[in-house]
Amino acid sequence: MLAASTTMIVLATIAIVIGLIAVAGLGVLRRRGMDRWLGTYVRESSRRGAPPLGRAVHALICIGDHYEPMHGKVAAEQANARVESWVRKYPELFGRFRDGDGRPPRHSFFFPIDEYDAGHVDAIADLCRGGYGEVEIHLHHDHDTAEGLRTKLLDFKRLFHERHGVLPVDRRTGEVKYGFIHGNWALDNSRPDGRWCGVNNELDVLRETGCYADFTMPSAPSDTQTRKINSIYYGIDDPRRPKSHDWGIDVGAQPAPTNGLLLVQGPLLFNWRSRKWGLIPRIENACLQRGQRPTMERLDLWLKAGVRVPARPDWYFIKLHTHGAIESNQAVLLGRPMVEFHEALARRAAADANFHYHYVTAREMYNLAKAAEAGWTGSVADARDYELVWRSGPAAPSTASSVDAAVTAGARG
Repeated sequence: MLAASTTMIVLATIAIVIGLIAVAGLGVLRRRGMDRWLGTYVRESSRRGAPPLGRAVHALICIGDHYEPMHGKVAAEQANARVESWVRKYPELFGRFRDGDGRPPRHSFFFPIDEYDAGHVDAIADLCRGGYGEVEIHLHHDHDTAEGLRTKLLDFKRLFHERHGVLPVDRRTGEVKYGFIHGNWALDNSRPDGRWCGVNNELDVLRETGCYADFTMPSAPSDTQTRKINSIYYGIDDPRRPKSHDWGIDVGAQPAPTNGLLLVQGPLLFNWRSRKWGLIPRIENACLQRGQRPTMERLDLWLKAGVRVPARPDWYFIKLHTHGAIESNQAVLLGRPMVEFHEALARRAAADANFHYHYVTAREMYNLAKAAEAGWTGSVADARDYELVWRSGPAAPSTASSVDAAVTAGARG
């Protein structure tokens, strides 16, 4: 009788411990925002995995920088020094590197129009004209309105293009376009408390003012993170409610909707090789910063996320993000960690004939996604200017007429 009673006590204790672990685990999930996307992650587990052996892999690497020289409300002297550091160091450190298309590392600078400084934009634009990247639009706002947002975007689109000679244009129509990253991750009023946006129809306003794609996601562990992960997709705005991009239509799954805004997400998955307390996997959220350096191990995770378009399964879209102006992050992005990453990419490509890597800007990543959607069978190099061109950049390796011919041939197969 005593033995049975002891057994019951032990079983009850085990049950209580398991229950406590489950409750604690749920708390961790909620605090880290994982409850929003964990279900999707589990359902889509079969589509993730290392690239198949013996097949060509094209890693399309884009760094979308929330480039904020005034971050932290620093003095003008410090903000200017941050920009000067990028302009000086980037060519010195990375000018010797080339990808499979002969391009140097290319950075996408998303400038916050709410912290506009003409000198900062001009300096980075000059760097970009050397072939090292492109400039796009970033915005922090709060308690805004649709009309207020529309005015800001149109005014700065015009200013960036006419005053600074940046932003891409449509090759066929000449319309000025822009890529977008939302400040504080709060795209389409997606914060539960309604802060840092205020515009429920933001996707429509972006599309109508010339935004070619949004590059905000992933935002984990923020509570603005969407259910949809590891995707390139169209978000359809519902102006009656926030966070319309929580789900959408995958590029290539059906014809592109005329009322959809393209969203390009970066990798988001669990890193089981790095575990908290030896049990809980850490989140790989495609962020580059102090404590999150680019490595070949992380590259394998980015590839495993499988952000692709069905018609080109050999193209792996790797959209990373950072706040690169901050000094602590410059130590990674303008220091040995990034140099070693580029060196490791070159070694990997030299050792594996099936592995190819391409440094692409946000605009080029969009072009490649649209080319793949159209059934492009040509090369990455010939699809970089598929729809949008950045006329302020260096002279393209091919003329507009030859690009037209390549587009036609690639889509035809």
